[in-house]
Amino acid sequence: MKLAETNYDNSETHCCARLDPAVWDDKVFEWRDKPFLKDHMRAFLHIPLNFGSVISRDHAAIEEAAAYPEQPLWLTEEVSPWGSDVYVAVDREVPGTTTVRLSGRFVTKLFEGPYRDLGRWTTEMYRHVEAMGHRVEKAYFFYATCPKCAKHFGKNQVVVFAQIEPAASTAA
Repeated sequence: MKLAETNYDNSETHCCARLDPAVWDDKVFEWRDKPFLKDHMRAFLHIPLNFGSVISRDHAAIEEAAAYPEQPLWLTEEVSPWGSDVYVAVDREVPGTTTVRLSGRFVTKLFEGPYRDLGRWTTEMYRHVEAMGHRVEKAYFFYATCPKCAKHFGKNQVVVFAQIEPAASTAA
């Protein structure tokens, strides 16, 4: 299955698709062994240095393996100020790459604005999840558009995926 045959309509920019908030904002996703190609990108103080080349390399491998899922998705996990792990959804193993499987319950929230607001968005997401009676186990970020496409659309959108666990019981 090629990217053009998925639900990813990038015909407007021929790069990033317009994000549909109804699909991503304030949702809960339950994943059991959802496959992702795992890669790594370099960063300087959390600013990605080679995101474009990493995604291009990953998409080429996925395209060659015809491993695109019905709903394309890429997530990043900030592992240090110097780099992030990148997870690109696939529908099967991709030869020559590392495949990991994510399982759990994920709450999402859509944010708009400049990337420098990432810290504020993360804080808001943690508060949102805590208000639901859960705690965040891990946070992942879906940078839905590249800077060029964000400029075209007139907004930069990022979906925060919070992997949650139920809050600990307060009963003695």
